[in-house]
Amino acid sequence: MTPFEDSIALIGAGQMGQALAHGFCNSGECDPAAVIAYDPSLSAQKNLQNSIPGVRLTKTASEATRAARYVILAVNPQHAASVCHEIQPALQDGTIVISIIAGLPTNWLSAKLKASRVVRVMPNTPCLIGQGVSAISSPPELDPKDSETIQRLFKTVGVVHNVPESLLDAVTAVSGSGPGYVALLIDALADGGVQAGLPRQLALDLAVQTFAGTATLIADTGDHPAVVKDRVSSPGGTTVAGLSVLERKGVRGALADAVAAAADRSAALARSIT
Repeated sequence: MTPFEDSIALIGAGQMGQALAHGFCNSGECDPAAVIAYDPSLSAQKNLQNSIPGVRLTKTASEATRAARYVILAVNPQHAASVCHEIQPALQDGTIVISIIAGLPTNWLSAKLKASRVVRVMPNTPCLIGQGVSAISSPPELDPKDSETIQRLFKTVGVVHNVPESLLDAVTAVSGSGPGYVALLIDALADGGVQAGLPRQLALDLAVQTFAGTATLIADTGDHPAVVKDRVSSPGGTTVAGLSVLERKGVRGALADAVAAAADRSAALARSIT
């Protein structure tokens, strides 16, 4: 497949913005010279340029926007209004805006930008190592070729799913916030190992690899998690004893409630901003 040729403006070169730029360029999908980045932090710009030689930097967000076919908004929600105000006059007729700003709906972005072709994408932090998942919500008027291009770009940092915008709060609660839940569970499993007598680092290594290996096993085989659980649950065995405690303590319900709370918070944040 030939490298992506259209220019991409990256407005915001923080952690996620840099992860996307690395994915685009390191995969060979995008020449570094096609990426035009702006960030108000000079250190963020320098970090990006040092890690991806050839990336172009601009002094303003509008300058980057004016030169690009695709504009990726990778700023914090509290800065979204001012950024949209700045770049709106620089948008060209064919420009497509891709927002990875959590919580902000396309109708708000479209009104601020006076543009109809606004795509929302919800990536997550494992994108930093190319193992993320991104949910993409595109407007119906988006050209299929542009839709394919956006999917192609985000596949450089992991798996992509196309979803209606109405599901993005739930997506945020599962995959956006999910790394936090998983990290807590790994930490708790390691703590349990220490309590059982394991050295701290060994307990953490075992917990991390167990989570990583089990996730890979489920992904590669396509087996339902319940099937994998039952395979290691011998009658009267150690796993059943442990699982009975987890069920009695309500771990399953607590995770479901955490997702519901995160989804509600995502919707509330959007309302507070818009």
